[in-house]
Amino acid sequence: MSAVRLVRSATLTEAVDYAYAATATGPLRAVWTAGACPLDEKGATVAVGDVAGQAEQVMRNLRTALADAGAALTDIVKTTVYVASSRQEDLVAAWNVVRAHMGDHDAPSTLLGVAALGYDDQLVEVEAVAVVGE
Repeated sequence: MSAVRLVRSATLTEAVDYAYAATATGPLRAVWTAGACPLDEKGATVAVGDVAGQAEQVMRNLRTALADAGAALTDIVKTTVYVASSRQEDLVAAWNVVRAHMGDHDAPSTLLGVAALGYDDQLVEVEAVAVVGE
């Protein structure tokens, strides 16, 4: 069972597909990830020009990084999703993939359009904070 409890608001709109806050209680261990990037096992950027394709690889890489730290997507308390685009439809395309991977665990998140990301042809990056019970 996850130590994370997602918090809904009775005052803010329900027309969002994420929780407004998250809490964690008990003896905990925190996990901060680096931004997960759309890189394959050889370090090459995948799905060049394809926001959704890159988001798929990013979420697979995020899941792996969390597992290596002893955590899972359901232990996430907050994500930040970066998309190298000023087009809202690109942000939504990345967000839809992230949400699909998160399933019912709709942790608080921030979605941002940015000017550029660090790797050649990179369009998507996701970082996360997770907590696991000790």
